[in-house]
Amino acid sequence: MKNVQKVLVLLILIALCSTVLFAQGVQEKPKAGGTLNVYSIMPEKYATKIFEEFTKDTGIKVNFVRLSSGEALARLIAEKANPQVDALWGGPADTYEAGVLEGVFDVYSPSEAEKVPAQFRSKDGYWTGIGIIPLTFLSNAKYLKDKGLNPPASWTDLLDPAYRNSLQMADARTSGTATERIYSLVKVYGEDEAYAYQKKLHQNVQLYTKGGAGGAMPIATGQAASGVFYIVDALDIQQQGYDLVISYPKEGVTYGVEASGIIKGAKNKAAAQALMDWASSKRLGEVMVANLINYIPTRPDVTVTNPSLDMSQVKLLEADSTWKGENRTRFVERWIAEVIQQ
Repeated sequence: MKNVQKVLVLLILIALCSTVLFAQGVQEKPKAGGTLNVYSIMPEKYATKIFEEFTKDTGIKVNFVRLSSGEALARLIAEKANPQVDALWGGPADTYEAGVLEGVFDVYSPSEAEKVPAQFRSKDGYWTGIGIIPLTFLSNAKYLKDKGLNPPASWTDLLDPAYRNSLQMADARTSGTATERIYSLVKVYGEDEAYAYQKKLHQNVQLYTKGGAGGAMPIATGQAASGVFYIVDALDIQQQGYDLVISYPKEGVTYGVEASGIIKGAKNKAAAQALMDWASSKRLGEVMVANLINYIPTRPDVTVTNPSLDMSQVKLLEADSTWKGENRTRFVERWIAEVIQQ
C-alpha cells in the first residue's frame, strides 16, 4: 500500500512540473534562432551592442561587415545577381533611395512601422528609419582659444584664413556624412553657390577622411581644428573626455535619417524581417539610449535623456530622402569635378 501511495505522489509531482513548464512555454515566446548576414554602415562599436541585444531578444545570430555608405552601396550593386548579405543596417536614407533606383532592396513593412513618423520611412516600404542625426560643427577648444576664435556659428566661419589647412571632414566619394554636408549647403545657398562655397572651403581642408567620423579623433587630439560631422559621432568623441565644442551654423543644417532595409534576394529573409520588426519597435530606441548611442530615435515614444540631443534651438532644414537619393550621384560627381580636381 505504501508503494502505491509513493507512486501516486510521484505521478502528481510529475503532473505539476509539466503544468508549470507548459505555462512557462505559453508565457515565453520561443526565440526564432537562425543566422543573419548584414552590411553595417553604422559604426562597428554601435552595431555590435545593438546586434547583441537583438540576438538576446530573438536568438538570431548576426554576422556583419562594417562599410562606409559608398562602399556598401557599391557592393550591393555589384552583388545584385547573387546577394551576399540579407540586410543593410544604418547609414543615411539617401543611400537606400539610391539603392532603390538600382533595384537592390526588397519591400517590407515592419510590424510597428506605423509608429514611425512617415517622413522617417520609405513611402514604398523599402527602408525604415531607426535614428535621426543632424549635422554639427565639432571644434578643438584649445585651438579656438589659441587663435582667438569663437566656435563657428555660420558656414562662412569655416572659410576664415585661421582655419587654413586645419579642417578635417568626410570624403563624398565614400561617406554619407559628406553627402549630407552637400545637401545642407545646397539647401542653404542653392546648388551653384553651394559649389562655389565648397571650392573656397577646400582651401582650408587638411584631409578628407574615408568615413564620416574619421576626422573626429584628429580634432580631439589637436591635429586638426574643426570639421563637419553627424551629431552621433561628435558626441561620441566628446563623451571620451576630450575638450571639444559642438556648435551649429545659424543658416541651418539638414539631418540624416539612419535607416535599415532588406536586400532583394536575401537568403535569410525571415531573419531579415525579424530584424526590421525589432528595429521598428520601441526596444531599439531604448537600447540606443541606455548605451549612449546618440541617434535621436525615430520612435517619438522613446524618451531621450541626453540634453545635447535637444534640437529645439537648432535650425533644421528639411531635405526629402527621395530628393537626396535622386541627386546623390550627380552631387558627388560634381563635387569631384569642381572641388577635388580643380
